[in-house]
Amino acid sequence: MRFDLENLPSDVAQLQQLVRDMAEAVTTREGEIDRLKMLIKQLQRMQFGKRSERLDPDQLALALEDLGADIGRVEESTPLPPPATDSQPRRKPLPDYLPREDVVIDVDGPACPCCGGTLHAIGESVSEMLDWVPAQLKVIRISRPKYACRSCQRIAQAPAPDRPIAGGLATPGLLAHVLIAKYCDHLPLYRQSKIFARHGVELDRSTLAGWVGGAAWWLEALHRRLAEHVTGSDVLFADDTPVPVLDPGRGRTKTGRLWAYVRDQRSWGGPDPPAALYIYAPDRKAERPEAHLSRFKGIVHVDGYAGFERLTANGDITLAACWAHTRRKFYEVAEAENTPLAHEALRRIASLYAIEAEMRGQSPAHRLAARRARSKPLIDAMHAWLGSELPKLPARGALAEAIRYALTRWEGLTRFLTDGRVDLDTNPVERAIRPITLGRKNHLFAGSDGGGERWAVIASMIETARLNGVEPHAWLKDVLTRVVAGHPMNRLDELLPWAWKAP
Repeated sequence: MRFDLENLPSDVAQLQQLVRDMAEAVTTREGEIDRLKMLIKQLQRMQFGKRSERLDPDQLALALEDLGADIGRVEESTPLPPPATDSQPRRKPLPDYLPREDVVIDVDGPACPCCGGTLHAIGESVSEMLDWVPAQLKVIRISRPKYACRSCQRIAQAPAPDRPIAGGLATPGLLAHVLIAKYCDHLPLYRQSKIFARHGVELDRSTLAGWVGGAAWWLEALHRRLAEHVTGSDVLFADDTPVPVLDPGRGRTKTGRLWAYVRDQRSWGGPDPPAALYIYAPDRKAERPEAHLSRFKGIVHVDGYAGFERLTANGDITLAACWAHTRRKFYEVAEAENTPLAHEALRRIASLYAIEAEMRGQSPAHRLAARRARSKPLIDAMHAWLGSELPKLPARGALAEAIRYALTRWEGLTRFLTDGRVDLDTNPVERAIRPITLGRKNHLFAGSDGGGERWAVIASMIETARLNGVEPHAWLKDVLTRVVAGHPMNRLDELLPWAWKAP
């Protein structure tokens, strides 16, 4: 129901009926919105509920999207009179760099519609709406005129420019689009092929796959340089995630691994830019991280995987254990058994995180001093408390296992008390793994070990660009353009996301 506030009736009875209709519309609208918001809260609680009651994260996201659309429909179908200007929420302004198209909606003529007098301008009301211009394919025709010399009969012609794919149709811009769609937006190649077909261009999936392989080859040197930068740090975050890989010999998939290494100093105000490195391996053997970090010296934040212990063999690497993984053990017990001891452990761990939140971005010296003054007493008390409670519990109980998990890693868990650069958890690398998880759900599997290696190369580039606030498509298009044109190998650092400058 819409109300024309400019043409209200003058009859009192009609006005009263209009007010009653408006009140009924408001009540109906608010009741429906409250119901939908309650459903949203219930779905959000399910995300953190018991394991058997939890929704898959993708299912939760879809449900929240649909409920948000339901709320939008209710608000549009039963609009209220516009609120006062001061009460409207302030929307973030649209970026200045977006192109503008001006539309002027003027009055019918220069004469006043009331008295016929001449109108004169006193200002204007300006509002903005956001429009979408669909992607457009275009053909670049390359002409190379030929010239002949009448004296020596020689023919002169400019050489053909190099193409990123030998004999291929794709420009660096189109290659960048295909790579971003597959590895950033998680759109498999067969779906991209259908989208191109809707635009009137038939591009077979095998053609797109060849483009992906060729583009990844151009990026391999940059990936090696990125690996040198990441492993050249003295503080890293490490983890791995499974990647199904097609195994034609057995007629099924095998489980490969993408090992992730993140260099991120933002929590302690370090000078180096953040970067993420993925390396594919066909298995999870302990020698994989050992080989990846053979030249590394420093601190590595790790989870509970026992294979990381081999990194400390020669004394160059020190491990910092993850409090988030430790907390998860107690959280599972608290949710399943509602044990007071588990809740107490969660409370003590939360107090550590509260202190860390206050110091984020501070210098290592400041963080270390605050930790020794405030966190160390809490750590000492927690260690004594866990040690005293463990003998009272059933040896094979879940809570006893959680306590043993913490105590056996206590040296790594307390590493943050001796070095201000150490974080409490491995969350930076956990966040870097999430795009791989989304891609795995959409791609289903890598077609070969080579596909896993390409995934690692391209994902490293995209995630590092994201960490540095660089728009990945613009960066990737320009990088491919430069390397195809012969960018010097001794100047690869100029192409890394944090050093790159848009042309």
